[in-house]
Amino acid sequence: MPQILVVDDDRNLRKIIQTNLELAGFEVIAVPSAADALRTLETLQPDLVVLDVMMPAMDGYELARRIRAQPAITHVPIIMLTAKGEIEDKLAGFEAGIDDYITKPFGPQELLARVRAKIARVEMDASLSPLTKLPGNLAIEAELRRRIESQTQFAVLYMDLDNFKAFNDVYGFTHGDEAIRMLASIGVDVVRRRGTHKDFVGHIGGDDFLIVTLPERAEEIAREIIADFDRGIRDLYRPQDLRQGFIETHDRRGALNRYAIMSLSIALVSSDQRQLTDYAQIGETAAELKRYAKSIGGSVYVKDKRRQ
Repeated sequence: MPQILVVDDDRNLRKIIQTNLELAGFEVIAVPSAADALRTLETLQPDLVVLDVMMPAMDGYELARRIRAQPAITHVPIIMLTAKGEIEDKLAGFEAGIDDYITKPFGPQELLARVRAKIARVEMDASLSPLTKLPGNLAIEAELRRRIESQTQFAVLYMDLDNFKAFNDVYGFTHGDEAIRMLASIGVDVVRRRGTHKDFVGHIGGDDFLIVTLPERAEEIAREIIADFDRGIRDLYRPQDLRQGFIETHDRRGALNRYAIMSLSIALVSSDQRQLTDYAQIGETAAELKRYAKSIGGSVYVKDKRRQ
């Protein structure tokens, strides 16, 4: 069931919107202020945000900009409610990052039509990971190309789980998905704490993730992600496996193999070491570093220190 966050300081209108959306089959979280919305968004990734433009303390424009600055929810569609119909106000909304607007007064049919259209658009977006709700390959490529073209300094962290397949085979795909979602959550949380509002977190697919940040923030982010991951991953294993430090599984030939507790390999490629001029170049360099990181064993990050 799609989740919708409604933000409006008008209690009556907020209730009307919530009731109509719930009758249409949506799950609705309704809050009266931008501050309440930001607190809610710390733990919620809704499928859509409906917000009023005129609110005390922080208006809808600023709230939209704050949403767009959060890596985990930057992709969430925003519909703005406004009593103003002037072109300047519409442009201000679009510049703040909204996707659509509805001018008051409006009827429930118009509201539902616009909400359904935006939800359908998100569901059709092939670049959005259904498991983690993070931007996928198309968005990742677009972000890297944008960074390259802007000629600004940036760093890429390519993250990959070690021994994930064995864990998936022994514990099942449901627990495997839980491990992937855990890593996604850790990456987003650490970037929120240690990165900048321009940082990017994407899900390449499977157990592979990518973060784009500034060179001076990259190593701190990598270290903190590893620390959080090594603590969190233990919660997904049975006590017996943790005590012995490995899990056992049979290969296709029936041979019994042992695999260590999952760890995390991070390849760090930065433009302060070499000029990054091509999307494929970044991928090839990161893949090479990742292979080396996996050969070391345990959770580790490896930085490309070769200079051109």
